[in-house]
Amino acid sequence: MLYQLYELQHAAFQPLRYFADQGQHILRSPYNPLAYSPAGRVMAAACEMIEHTTRRYCKPEFGIDQVEIQGRKAVVTEEVVHRKIFGQLRHFKRRGSDKDPRLLIVSPLSGHFATLLRGTVREMLPDHDIYITDWRDARDVPLYQGTFDLDDYIDYVIEWLEALGPDTHIMAVCQPAVPVFAAVSIMEAEKNPAAPHTMTLMGGPIDTRVNPTAVNEVATEQPLEWFQQNVITHVPAPNPGFMRRVYPGFLQLAGFMSMNLGDHMVRHKEMFDHLVAGDGESAEASMAFYEEYRAVMDLTEEFYLQTVKTVFQDQALPRGEMVSRDRKVDPSKITRCALMTIEGERDDISGIGQTEAAHTLATKLPKAKKRHYLVPGAGHYGIFNGRRWREKTAPKVKAFIAKHHQ
Repeated sequence: MLYQLYELQHAAFQPLRYFADQGQHILRSPYNPLAYSPAGRVMAAACEMIEHTTRRYCKPEFGIDQVEIQGRKAVVTEEVVHRKIFGQLRHFKRRGSDKDPRLLIVSPLSGHFATLLRGTVREMLPDHDIYITDWRDARDVPLYQGTFDLDDYIDYVIEWLEALGPDTHIMAVCQPAVPVFAAVSIMEAEKNPAAPHTMTLMGGPIDTRVNPTAVNEVATEQPLEWFQQNVITHVPAPNPGFMRRVYPGFLQLAGFMSMNLGDHMVRHKEMFDHLVAGDGESAEASMAFYEEYRAVMDLTEEFYLQTVKTVFQDQALPRGEMVSRDRKVDPSKITRCALMTIEGERDDISGIGQTEAAHTLATKLPKAKKRHYLVPGAGHYGIFNGRRWREKTAPKVKAFIAKHHQ
């Protein structure tokens, strides 16, 4: 019933959205005297805020059609090079990219689409041949097409690395740090020639016993059965994934918003003030962020519950107890793949030390192949996007990849 109530609420707001959208256009019309009055500007801003906050946001586009390289513009085209049921491998192709280090960016499967890493892709694109995992919304996958869990996630990463071939580098942002670390451990243990040259883990929950955050505590304070009974629901009709059991994206979004509710309220107040003052550029910047932030996707029940149990409740990876498809995940088998970990000083999702713990687990990896960087003043989002990412973190990641590229 949870999903049905959400859809009913959204449908109930449809008339209000329509009138708010029409109202803002009428109130801003140059032929309307109210458009030049303080009261008119306030009402127009209120209408736009109502329409913006109650709108349904679909999967955004990456929108990267060109990139600047040494002062020249290079055209960028997107192509899907490998398709799976629950995800696809997207390639950002440009002239000369095949001669640059090949980088697979593994996007998080935690409620948002891969486009959340648009800034990550854009910054790495001038110097690398970029591929990214583009996960599929579970509500769009028909029930007859099967299931998808954490083991499938690891299999997908391995299969995509094999498809790209040797001389590949991999980057995991947030949630995929664990499955990517596991995949590389398995590949190294099996001496798979497609194992990457470098692995960059950014803000991921490798060992949640270290400096646990509110997210970690929520995942551990209730038994797994509680999550299954309270946050898992069926996809309603007429979605293609009708009757698939999922963890809805709107619940994940509500959780993220509630963690920093005060900050979000301040940002919306500032957005409203910009609209009243006629500062459209500042308001559009905030709106663009929230359009991306509110675009969410559903996760399959089996993937969500297995992740909660394996990563957060059992902490199987740091305890040396993680197994995938009868393959023991042993990070001590990593001896060739160079490892870089990145954390944010003010990250409230993955605490300081949780990602760095990967170095402790990779016991046989030479010290010369290890690097850790703590981003000063950065929160979780600032690790992979924004000014700090562009000016501080990305140059260090590029230098790390270049150093170990063969």
